[in-house]
Amino acid sequence: MRAFLSEYLLYIKALHIIFVVCWMAGLFYIVRLFIYHTEAQQKPDLERKVLSEQFEVMERRLWNVIAVPSMFITILAGLAMLYVMPGLLHEGWMHIKLTFVVALIAYHHICQGKIKQMRSGVFKWTSTQLRLWNELATIFLFAIVFLVVVKSALNWIFGVVGIILFSIIIMMAVKIYKRFREGK
Repeated sequence: MRAFLSEYLLYIKALHIIFVVCWMAGLFYIVRLFIYHTEAQQKPDLERKVLSEQFEVMERRLWNVIAVPSMFITILAGLAMLYVMPGLLHEGWMHIKLTFVVALIAYHHICQGKIKQMRSGVFKWTSTQLRLWNELATIFLFAIVFLVVVKSALNWIFGVVGIILFSIIIMMAVKIYKRFREGK
């Protein structure tokens, strides 16, 4: 029975990793579409209309076919692993990982709200704000992966400082890119 559970866990873990990758790809790409969709609003009327309709189709398909199903399968596989190995819930790193996962789910739902806003013609964020928003998912990904790989050996002070420094570097890169892009 123990060997069966061990092999079962490996399949669940593989599915979890595969769908985390799919979910993250969906989150990264949806915000990239938001950026293009927002920038399309500066185009002449006919071009803006055509581009907006196309971006809405792309956003809907990406969201409904990749991002949302991947999120649910990721969560179900994660819960299945916790069911098979409930001892993980006693690990400090798992509590922090699950906190980041909850934040990532909130990020996902905020993106879903942006889809609805844009479909209604409401564009509240600039393309630069959306670029920064896109980097937040990267920070969540780094934090979650490092927590899972390094686990309890992670020195929390260095980890927090590292995430903050990484965030600052990403924000600076976005600002530099904005200046470069506007200089063209």
